[in-house]
Amino acid sequence: MKQGKKIIVAGGGTGGHIFPAIAIANALKRLDSSTEILFVGAKGKMEMEKVPQAGFQIEGLTIAGFNRSSLLKNISLPFKLMKSFSQVAGIFKRFKPDAVIGVGGYSSFPVLRYAQWKGVPSFIHEANSFGGKSNVLLSKKANVVFTATDGMERFFPAQKIVVTGNPVRQEIVEINVSKEEGCKYFKLNGDGLTVLCVGGSLGARGINEAIDAGLDKLIENGIQVIWQTGTPYRELAEKRIIGRKGVYAAAFIQNMEYAYAASDVVVSRSGAMTIAELCVVKKAAILVPFPFAAEDHQTANAQNLVQKNAAIMIKDDEAKDKLINEIIELAKNENKRTILINNIKQLAIFDADVQIAKEILKTLN
Repeated sequence: MKQGKKIIVAGGGTGGHIFPAIAIANALKRLDSSTEILFVGAKGKMEMEKVPQAGFQIEGLTIAGFNRSSLLKNISLPFKLMKSFSQVAGIFKRFKPDAVIGVGGYSSFPVLRYAQWKGVPSFIHEANSFGGKSNVLLSKKANVVFTATDGMERFFPAQKIVVTGNPVRQEIVEINVSKEEGCKYFKLNGDGLTVLCVGGSLGARGINEAIDAGLDKLIENGIQVIWQTGTPYRELAEKRIIGRKGVYAAAFIQNMEYAYAASDVVVSRSGAMTIAELCVVKKAAILVPFPFAAEDHQTANAQNLVQKNAAIMIKDDEAKDKLINEIIELAKNENKRTILINNIKQLAIFDADVQIAKEILKTLN
C-alpha cells in the first residue's frame, strides 16, 4: 500500500451526514497518519463551517438538491449539476484522489459519479434503513457499500454490502457520567424519573406541541423533563416552564452526554445518527419519525427497531394524543424499559468509523 494516500470525503447538508464523515476521516488519520483528506460539500451548507472546525480542508460545490415543495425552484438544477461536475473535475485534477467516500447529501453525487467515470475507487456509507436514490444509483459501480443495518440487499448489490453501523461521536461512546451527575447538570432531582425530549437543532413541532400540552400531566406523575426545543419553539417553552419545578428547557443541549445520563426515557425523531446514539447509550426510546424526510426514511429507521422490540414508535400526527400517556406508562414500567434497553443495546456498534476506515485502506492496498 503506497504511503500518502489521498481520499476525498463527499457529502453533507445535515449533522447526520457531517459528523459521521468527520468520524471516518479521523479514523483514517489514526490508522495511517500519512493519509491526506479533502472534504467536498455544498456551498452555504453547514459542512462549510463544521468541517474546518474539525481541522479538515473543504471545497464547496455550487449545487442544490431536488426541491420537493416547489417544482419551479428546480429549473436551475441541471445547470447547477453541470457546473458542479466542472468543479469536481478541477478538484480531481488538483488533488488527484486515490479514493472517494460518499456519506450522503446531494454534494456526494457528482463527486462519486465523476470518480466512477475516472476509475477511482468509490465507497458509499448509507446511514439509514432505506437506501437513498442517489446511493442506490451509485452503488452499481461502487467498490463497497457500508450500511447501518442488515437487510439492505433490497437496495444495494449484496456482494458489495459491509454492515458497519453508523459512526457515533466519541464523547457519546465514552460517556462516563452518572444519572445523578446528569440530573444535577440540569438542576433536577438526582434519582427522579426523567424523560429527555429532543427534536434536533430546529426542534420537532409534533414532539414540542405534545410536550407543551402535556407538561403538567408529566409533572403530576412525578416525571422530570429535559426538553430540547429547537430555536423556533424556545420562547414558547421558556414561558411554559415558568414556575414549574422539575423541568429544563433549552433550544439546544450542548453536552448531550449529560442529557443521556440523566434520562430514563428518550423521546426523539428517528434520524440515523440519533438511533445509533440511542443504541450506544442503551436507552428506552419512543421514536416520533419526521414524516417529511426523504423517502420517509425516518419511519423505516424506527420500524427497524420496533421489529426487534428495541423501541416504541408513535406517528407524528398521533403524538399530541398518544405521546404523553406513552411516556408515563413507559417511565413507570421498569420491566418494559428493561426489555427495550436489553434489545437496543444488542444493536450498538462502537467502532463503525474504524471498520469503515480499515475497509477503505484494505481496498487501496
